[in-house]
Amino acid sequence: MTAPDVRRLVTDALDRIARAEGPAAVRSLEAELLGRRSQLATLRSGLGALAPEARKEAGRELNAARARVEEALATRRAEVDEAERRSRLEAERLDLTEVVPTRRRGHLHLVTQARDRLEDVFVGMGYTVAEGPEAESDWYNFEALNFPADHPARAMYDTLYLELGAPESTLLRTHTSPVQVRVMEATQPPIYSVMPGRCYRQDTADASHLPNFHQIEGLVVDRHITLGDLAGTLDAFTEAYFGPGFRSRLRPSYFPFTEPSAEFDITCVFCKGDGCRTCGRTGWLELGGCGMVHPNVFRAVGYDPETWSGFAFGFGIDRMVIMRHGIDDLRELVSNDVRFLRQF
Repeated sequence: MTAPDVRRLVTDALDRIARAEGPAAVRSLEAELLGRRSQLATLRSGLGALAPEARKEAGRELNAARARVEEALATRRAEVDEAERRSRLEAERLDLTEVVPTRRRGHLHLVTQARDRLEDVFVGMGYTVAEGPEAESDWYNFEALNFPADHPARAMYDTLYLELGAPESTLLRTHTSPVQVRVMEATQPPIYSVMPGRCYRQDTADASHLPNFHQIEGLVVDRHITLGDLAGTLDAFTEAYFGPGFRSRLRPSYFPFTEPSAEFDITCVFCKGDGCRTCGRTGWLELGGCGMVHPNVFRAVGYDPETWSGFAFGFGIDRMVIMRHGIDDLRELVSNDVRFLRQF
C-alpha cells in the first residue's frame, strides 16, 4: 500500500458520496466505504505486515483518509435529509387560503377613518397625540377635574363603576378628559395635545346615543392663552376638517373643569348654513364643549394658575362621522352590516 493508493481511494470515495441521491444511497455508501469489508478496512488489516516505521506512517494516512470519508458522508447525509424533509413538507402542504374573486378587500372602519383624519388635522396644527387607560380612578375621571364627591354635575355622567378597590373608586372613563390630567402631571407647559379614545356610559343605545362611544379632546396650556385663541383654534379646525366655508361659533354653557365654558357649533353640514330640518332651521349644528381650563384643575396637577392659562375642548368622533356622512342612526356604526360598511 502506498500513499498515492490511499489518495486515489479517498478521491474516488468523495466523488461517489457527492453523487449519492437520497438517504438510502448514502447509507449504502457508508457501509461500503467504512464497513468491515471496505477497502479501508482491508488496508488496515494489512498494516501488521509492514515494518514499524512504515506501519506508523501508513496508519496515519489511513486514519486521515477515514476521517475525510466520514466527514463527507456526514455532510452529504445532512444535505439529503434536508432535501427529503423539504420535499415531504411541500407534498404535505395544505393551502388554507380562500380566494373569492368577487370579494372586496376590507378597509378601516368609519370611526377609525375619522379618528385618523382628526389626528392628522391637529398634528398639522402642531399638536401631539396622547392616550390613557380606559379603566380610571375616580380621582382622574372626576376629582382632578373639579368634580368633588358631592358635585351635582356628576349626575350628568351615567358612570359604569368596576368592582375593584373601594366602592365607586374605579370606573370605565366617562370622557377622555382624564388623559388631560395625566398629560399635565407628566409634562411641563407649554402643552398642545389632543386625546382621542373610547369612553363608556350607562346609555341605552338609540339613534343618538351609544354606551360605548369615541371622543377626541384637545388641551392647550401656555402663557397668555385667551378665549380668543380657543375660538380661533376651533374655527381653524372646522375649516381644515370640513372644508372651506364652514365656520364655528361659541354659546355660553357650563362644565366643572372649564371657566368660562361654552358649547361650540359648526355650520350645518347638510344645508351649508341655509337652514334645514336637521339643524332646526338655524344653520348650525352642535359639535362639542369647550372652555378655559379651570384654575382648580391647574392646582390639582401642581400648575400655578397665575402663571399658566389654557383651554380645552372635546367632541364625539362618532357624532362627527354621522354628521359628515349624513347617517341618521349611530347604531349603524356598530351593527357590522357589511352592506352599510362597504359604502364607505
